[in-house]
Amino acid sequence: MVIDQPATAVELAAGLNLTVDAVEQLLAELQREYNGYTVNAPDSDVADTACTNTACKNSACIDAAGNTSRPRGFELRNIAGGWRIYSRTDFADVVGGFVLEGQTARLTQAALETLAVIAYRQPVSRARVSAIRGVNVDSVVRTLMQRGLIEDSGTDPESGAILYRTTSYFLERMGIGSVAELPQLSPHLPGLEGIEEFYDAGRM
Repeated sequence: MVIDQPATAVELAAGLNLTVDAVEQLLAELQREYNGYTVNAPDSDVADTACTNTACKNSACIDAAGNTSRPRGFELRNIAGGWRIYSRTDFADVVGGFVLEGQTARLTQAALETLAVIAYRQPVSRARVSAIRGVNVDSVVRTLMQRGLIEDSGTDPESGAILYRTTSYFLERMGIGSVAELPQLSPHLPGLEGIEEFYDAGRM
């Protein structure tokens, strides 16, 4: 709760003076507990009043194994190579409205398009991104750098141009563990059967 980036199991193990295996086991248990899966005591009267439908959103539900499901308002996620506590998705609108209080920090369409190109083509130079988008992206790249979404990834050995890649903060904001988890683009591309029409439309 107090760190500004996801904590790895190794970092937590060092801070708690435990083995990495022990920390990973505890994290898995916490994750399951926060998701609402705790063992129901045999003499508990919860079973008399709780719903038996595991998809139910009542305060307490019982599954077939007799486990009580009481999801918390927060959850533990393993993303961007580390662990972090988040508010549960079901309550994102409420929490966001309370925290932001009308503030907007959304990226422009140009920034989103540039970020998408970098995410899928990384490491990539500004010149290459400009060529793909058909516009100058210098100011947009600076904005993405300031937001911590992309970073310097060295230089191109042939041209000497600075290359850019996405950061761990980008993965965190996307809720994924690596860029390999980004949605595939192929389903959104025109099929071979319509490629001629696609090019014809582009020439009009």
